[in-house]
Amino acid sequence: MTEAAGPADEPRLSKRMGELGLCSRREAEEWIVNGWVRVDGRVVDTLGVRVPRTARIEVDPAARAQQSEQVTIILHKPLGYVSGQAEDGYEPAVVLVRPENHWSGDPSGIAFKPAHAQGLAPAGRLDIDSTGLLVLTQDGRIAKQLIGADSNVEKEYLVRVEGHLSDRGLQLLHHGLKLDGVTLRPAQVGWQNSDQLRFVLREGRKRQIRRMCELVGLRVTGLKRVRSGRVLLGALPAGQWRYLAPGEQF
Repeated sequence: MTEAAGPADEPRLSKRMGELGLCSRREAEEWIVNGWVRVDGRVVDTLGVRVPRTARIEVDPAARAQQSEQVTIILHKPLGYVSGQAEDGYEPAVVLVRPENHWSGDPSGIAFKPAHAQGLAPAGRLDIDSTGLLVLTQDGRIAKQLIGADSNVEKEYLVRVEGHLSDRGLQLLHHGLKLDGVTLRPAQVGWQNSDQLRFVLREGRKRQIRRMCELVGLRVTGLKRVRSGRVLLGALPAGQWRYLAPGEQF
C-alpha cells in the first residue's frame, strides 16, 4: 500500500496509531518509513496514507524492540537550568544527564548507556527559577500521557509565598481564575505551613502557579515540583537523576 489517498474523514495512519496508544506520532512515521507497519495485512511504507478506523494495524517486532529500549529519566532540576532548549545563555536541564550525576540510590537496576542521553525531551516544563521533578523521555507515549491535550495526570508543587491570602483568594485558587482568557481547571490548594502552599494541578500553562498567585495578591519566592502522577521526587538530590523503573507508572 503506497497511495496517500483516502476519504478526508479517515485519519492518517500515523495519527491513528497515536490514537490507539501504539506509539507517538513521530515514532509512527519512523516505523512506517521503515516498513514496520501493516494495515489489514498489507505493508504501508508511505507517509500520509489515510486508513479506516476499523482497519487492523499490526506492528513489526523490530519496532517493539526499538521501543522497549527507550528510557525515561527523572531529574531533580536545580535553579538556573531551563527545561527545553538553551535560551538567554542558560543551559538545558538535559545536560545534567551524565554518568557522574546518576543517583547512587536509583532503584531501577538499569545500567547507563550513552544512547540513554540522546533524544530526551522534557515531558512538561519547570521555569528557570523553579526546582524539582522534571521528566525527560525518549518515549512519546509517556510525553503524551503527561502533556497531551487530554492529559489528566496530577502534578504536585510546594510553593513558598509572600503576602496575605484571604479566604476568597484561596477559593479562587481552587477554581475560578482565568489565564489568557481561559478558565483554569479546578486545583487542590492548601497551606503546607505558615508560608508555603501545596498545589495539585491537572494542567500546566506557562508560569501558571506564579500567575495564579499574582492574581490573588501573593508573590512566589520558591516553587518545587514534588510529584508527577504516582512518581515522587522523594530523596533524589538536586542536580541528580534516576531512571523510571520497569513497572513504575505515572
